[in-house]
This record gives sequence, C-alpha cells and structure tokens, in this order.
Amino acid sequence: MELKGIAEEEEPSFGDEEELSDTDKKTPADSCLDRVIETGSIISDNGEFVIQCMTIIGQIEGHYILSPRNKTTKYEHIIPQLIAVEQSTVIDGLLIILNTVGGDVEAGLAIAELMAGMTKPVVSLVLGGGHSIGVPIAVAAKKSFIARSATMTIHPVRMNGLMLGVPQAFEYFQRMQKRITDFVTAHSRITAHRYEQLALNTDELVMDIGTILDGKAAVKEGLISSIGSLNDAIKALYKMIDKGNKAKEKRKS
Repeated sequence: MELKGIAEEEEPSFGDEEELSDTDKKTPADSCLDRVIETGSIISDNGEFVIQCMTIIGQIEGHYILSPRNKTTKYEHIIPQLIAVEQSTVIDGLLIILNTVGGDVEAGLAIAELMAGMTKPVVSLVLGGGHSIGVPIAVAAKKSFIARSATMTIHPVRMNGLMLGVPQAFEYFQRMQKRITDFVTAHSRITAHRYEQLALNTDELVMDIGTILDGKAAVKEGLISSIGSLNDAIKALYKMIDKGNKAKEKRKS
C-alpha cells in the first residue's frame, strides 16, 4: 500500500514583491562614492557653505579616448558639472584641485574658459603638478593657490604622430600657442613676453624646451595668486562666498 504524505500548506501570498534595485539599496555614502569614482567630484555640505570639489587629475582627455591604463580627466564629465554648479541654487562655490600632466589643448582651454566665465566663486589649488594645459585651468579661477612642493611646467604646444614640415604647420602651432598665452596672461599677472620666455627656455629641460616652476617661483612669476594648502583655499573660497552674499543683501535692501 502506497502511503501519501500530508500535503504542505502553501504560505499565503500578498502579491508580487518587487525586488529593490541596486540604486534603491544604495546608501547616501555609496552614492557619494560612486560620484567620486565616476566624475572625481563631490559636494561638501558640512561646512559653513555648500561647495563642490572637482579634481583635474592625470591626463586631460579630449576628442580621443586614452588607454584605460592612464589616469584621465574627461572633459565631457567636467563641462556639464561646471554648468550645473553655475546654475545651482544650492552650491555656493567651487574648489578645483589640480594634479595633472596636461593633455588635449582644446579640451583644457574649453574647461578653463568655462571656469573663467562663472559668476560663482571659484578657487583652484595645485597639488603635485599643474603642468602644460593645466596652467590655463589653474589661472582661470578667481583666486589660485599652489602647494609649496608642487610644480608647473610651461612649454610650447606639442603634437603626437606624423607632422608635415611645412610653413602652414608651424603657423598653426604659433596660432595655437598664442591662444594659450593670451588666456594665461589675461587671467594672471604674468606678461606675454615673460610667459614666452619661460616656454622657449632651452637651458632647463633635458629632452625638451620649457621651464619648471616650483610653488614659490610660480607665485613670484605672477602665474598663481599665493602659496597655500587646502585650508587656505577653503578659507579664501568661504570669504568670497560671504562677500558675495553680503553684496546681494545690500542690493536687495
């Protein structure tokens, strides 16, 4: 005789339970970490004012994708963030941290032009290095700082790959170099003549022409406002924000 077991009662069902997506499961700390990993930026709201910190690190990537082995700053990430900061009613100011070897000239100039055109207070801090096209980005801020141990390399425009040795190519280089020189001199205290002297120096670099400036020399040449650390940069940014807020209140009254 075949014995049949007692059938187990099914548990009552209250409808289909929706599984939480990965986004729903994330905590604010996780989202903050994702933002840092993806764009190299973070919004800090624990101080007196709300500021956004953005990093320009590694090589500035332009129209061509660099090797995944390279540390890069993608201009398509930075440009929308600059626009968002400018239009934000929450963010009071912007802090730019630079440690870059340079990169794409047009991408670097595009970032620098947007920074220079912002009405929100912008402060830059060069840590490690602010080389090549990183120089215009550093000076684009309303006030710039450089760590005492940091350096900045000034040199003429270079091009990778095949180049024709014809007068048109050299003229193109000169015109591009003038764009950089004009921007730097317009947003710092260095003169065009002195900047070109530093860029065309043949006595300092072994494999190239140009000049390496440490923090003290960068300030002395008029490129950077002053030597400072993170605390100095944040204090200067807070001071600019507070001054702007008082001016707004005065206009309203």
